[in-house]
Amino acid sequence: MPELQMPKLSDTMTEGTLVAWRKKKGDKVTAGEVIAEIETDKATMEWESPEDGTLTEIYVEEGGKVNVGDKIGFIGEPGEKPAAVPAKEKAKPAAKEEQREKTGEPTTKKPKSETEKPAPAQDQDEDTAPPEGTEEEGVAAGKPAEPKAKPRSKQTDQRSAGVKSSTEEARVKASPVARRLAVELGIDLANVNGTGPDGRVTETDVRATAKSQGSDRGSAAPSKPAAAAKQPASSSAKSAAGSRINLSGMRKVIAERLVESKGPVPHFYLNINIDAGPLMAARAELKSAGEGADTSKITVNDFVLKAAVQAAVKVPKVNASFDGDAIVQYADVDLGIAVAIPDGLLTPVIRGAQNKSLRELSEAGKDLASRARNKRMKPEEFQGGTFTVSNLGGMGIDSFSAIINPPQGFILAVGAITKQPVVDDSDQIAIGHRMSIWMSCDHRVIDGALGAEYLKELRHLLENPALLLV
Repeated sequence: MPELQMPKLSDTMTEGTLVAWRKKKGDKVTAGEVIAEIETDKATMEWESPEDGTLTEIYVEEGGKVNVGDKIGFIGEPGEKPAAVPAKEKAKPAAKEEQREKTGEPTTKKPKSETEKPAPAQDQDEDTAPPEGTEEEGVAAGKPAEPKAKPRSKQTDQRSAGVKSSTEEARVKASPVARRLAVELGIDLANVNGTGPDGRVTETDVRATAKSQGSDRGSAAPSKPAAAAKQPASSSAKSAAGSRINLSGMRKVIAERLVESKGPVPHFYLNINIDAGPLMAARAELKSAGEGADTSKITVNDFVLKAAVQAAVKVPKVNASFDGDAIVQYADVDLGIAVAIPDGLLTPVIRGAQNKSLRELSEAGKDLASRARNKRMKPEEFQGGTFTVSNLGGMGIDSFSAIINPPQGFILAVGAITKQPVVDDSDQIAIGHRMSIWMSCDHRVIDGALGAEYLKELRHLLENPALLLV
């Protein structure tokens, strides 16, 4: 029977968070049955059992973060026990694991006498003044260097003010960054309300307490918040941080991918404004077919997706990507659609989009977008793609340009349909519907003339939407 290991659910995944167990310890499971939800760097996915058996052991609790390949559970026969699992393999909540990785703390507890003091330099200073020439040692230990001329009595007074709470502070759960910052700002950790896992004090908690007490580096001890509050605002070297939000796995990937794109990829931009009047009329006509009919569910964005695909079929050279010493031209149009989610952005892919009708594209796009927002996608559904369409028109954005999703050759940015004064065929000023579309191109793959040819075909299709229905 197998040990369950953290699976690699995406091409860039190195660690995963076990969001939830669908089965409890002792439950019977069958191969292919969903037993857990795992958050990758891109989405939260359901994970299926690889075998029949009983979930006899759970090594990673909900919220635990472990590396790909680490043990998370065991499937065996009722009563069967796996080989002993080393304590280090049992995952703790994400915040605790990250702390250990950063500090290299051993798993054994430190004596109170050690944890009472945030830095080794303070052990020596407790009874004797530091000898001359040892300022560098204090800095290395994490304590700011004190000027040589600073009176010993003042330093002693500041430390003795917090001696009575040192035992309480030693028991406070706090990250190394939070402890170091508390020393710098003169904050007693015992008085800080922790908002991290299990009440752990974070850097944000320390800064919030410092702000409420009106203290900053070099200010009076925390026992005198009134005096510290009287200091002018200009005495602070930098603005107080409202909050510090750690990057999710998805946000890290987005940051990396966009830097990979905007830096190395030579972008250039083309723009067209299309007459959206015929498109609006076609949409209204389909809607009038009846609220219960499938055609009533087709949106303007569906027309845009269909036109983008057909234009790529007509101008196949744009359906390509740069690959070192060659340009790869794709046989299929695998259409990426940008979907905004609370944690960032996903681009689910409609495979073989050139073979789908307007209605089929509409249904596929809505299904993928819904599952992307609910983080219920399979890895293969958001990987690849030959180009992407991003539409912010529904959010009231008139026009914008987007960053290419490498290794794709281009991305389309679609704005809102707006009413504008236009000159009609009779040279009269009239009110017309216009929609802006920007095309961001990888100049290594697409030249200006090729991009213009594609946009010309795209305009023709959108201004004659009947062509998209056949």
